[in-house]
Amino acid sequence: MSAERHTPSGVDLGLAGAVVLITGGARGVGAGIAGVLNGLGAVPVICGRTAPDPNESGFDFHPCDVRDSGAVSAMIAAIVAKHGRIHGVVNNAGGSPFALAADASDNFARKIVELNLVAPLVVARAAHAVMSTQPGGGAIVNVSSVSGHRPSPGTSAYGAAKAGLDNLTQSLAVEWAPAVRINSVVCGPVQTELSHLHYGDDDGIAAVGKTIPMGRLASPADIGNAVAFLLSPLAAYVTGSALTVHGGGEKPAFLAAGNADNRV
Repeated sequence: MSAERHTPSGVDLGLAGAVVLITGGARGVGAGIAGVLNGLGAVPVICGRTAPDPNESGFDFHPCDVRDSGAVSAMIAAIVAKHGRIHGVVNNAGGSPFALAADASDNFARKIVELNLVAPLVVARAAHAVMSTQPGGGAIVNVSSVSGHRPSPGTSAYGAAKAGLDNLTQSLAVEWAPAVRINSVVCGPVQTELSHLHYGDDDGIAAVGKTIPMGRLASPADIGNAVAFLLSPLAAYVTGSALTVHGGGEKPAFLAAGNADNRV
């Protein structure tokens, strides 16, 4: 079976016409989320520092550095001016190159934390300022990572930032309920056009997939489906939650290391 999966046809999550901003929505996981939402009838709006290829995305695009609060506020205002409201926000922009903590500079660590923790707060605050005053409120989903819940060697600042993001999600859910719901999706490895940077060639990606109980990496659409649920009316009573989407996680290393007959 192909690793690419989409929302089943005919599914109605009540998102038709919903205007949803996806940060970093031009490629990778963000593009997958935008595609799923579009298939469910929502109106995806994407942003980033670099415009996507016009042949690859027909969605409204706003150039924006999500770490810049002024730029973010202006973008949210522009979206509301065009569409009348903003139903949802997906804080997807983030990531980190591999760098051992002893070798990386202080400035490198600051930038990683700023992108993966501070920027989602900046975007969430700007969205909340609008959502909290509009009828029906709104919903925010933060894209987090299993790196925030286990050791993250080579991306330690990233892992720490994602751990902070999940805690931030819980705190904001308490502060902003009931008008604005906010949840996180805790992602395991996802196969995108950048997977080779982390896992090597196709054989390396396949080998990583074999370590996951479901036998493969997630597709961007798998993450998009989880995001869609959390944005939808079906999750009307869900806030402050972390939905783990990791295919069952990682098989314990000790099971492979031992030589008992009942190894998994």
